[in-house]
Amino acid sequence: MNDTAIDIQSVAKSYRSKKVLNDLTLSVPTGKTFAFLGRNGAGKTTTIRMLLGQLKPNAGQLRILGLDVARQPLEVRRRIGYLAEDQQMFGWMKVAQILKFMKPFYPTWDDTLADKYLKTFELPPKTRIKHLSKGQNCRLGLLLALAHRPELVILDDPTLGLDPIMRKELLRDVIDHLQGQGVTVFFSSHLLYEIEPVADIVAILDHGHIVKQAPTEQLRDQVKQVILTPEDYDTLAPLQGQLDVSRHNNRVAVVTEAFPEVQATLQQRSIQARVVDLNLDEIFEAYVIGKHHEQRDDKGTGVERVA
Repeated sequence: MNDTAIDIQSVAKSYRSKKVLNDLTLSVPTGKTFAFLGRNGAGKTTTIRMLLGQLKPNAGQLRILGLDVARQPLEVRRRIGYLAEDQQMFGWMKVAQILKFMKPFYPTWDDTLADKYLKTFELPPKTRIKHLSKGQNCRLGLLLALAHRPELVILDDPTLGLDPIMRKELLRDVIDHLQGQGVTVFFSSHLLYEIEPVADIVAILDHGHIVKQAPTEQLRDQVKQVILTPEDYDTLAPLQGQLDVSRHNNRVAVVTEAFPEVQATLQQRSIQARVVDLNLDEIFEAYVIGKHHEQRDDKGTGVERVA
């Protein structure tokens, strides 16, 4: 078994004169749940389409489970499962028919597992796909992505079509099941609060390249908000690993990605500060929004975003 499920090296992709991905490099360890985060237009869907062999990069290489995506696309697709929020299926087919239709494409298709998901997701086998609700359509897509027991599952904003209960079931039961089987999950979603409990590793994509990749727990330990008096901040500015800073009258709130180093500096200088733990959504904003709304304060020290 390969230690790396997804290996992307120096990938670039442009549409005419617009550069979408620029020297994109990332590695997804086998058996982990990997959260791929980015704003709309950051290049997430383009990356996923290249992993699926639907697009070719202008430069660089993509490998899945040790296979070259460009040279071995059929082998790759047989070993992975894929679900997107807007995935299209044959509307005239009945649910049971599309299961039979898809089975020959996957040598590892498991009828027993397909039947299990059919019942778990409460899908009507005799109903035509065009008559399914959006949530049912999404659950059917998930069934088709999992029934052949893939080694890697790619989920591109899959929970947008599900009700809150089904979203929790997907993340808690399905992903827990996949993790228990050693399946790698590559997860792209806008619902960061739902990704946070299940993600082992987080990568943040911004302006076509990775600005941060780290294990989720490490990210929480390293990225924190430190609240200081203006006087203390001015003696330290900028702090190590400073991502974002906001001045609020008699206090300054700084987000740093080097909290252990900042903490050591504060202790050495006997400076009191309040430390605030950040959730994944707040960490994400610090990397992709804080850096793009920067202005110097009136003294020209440090970089500030005035709140």
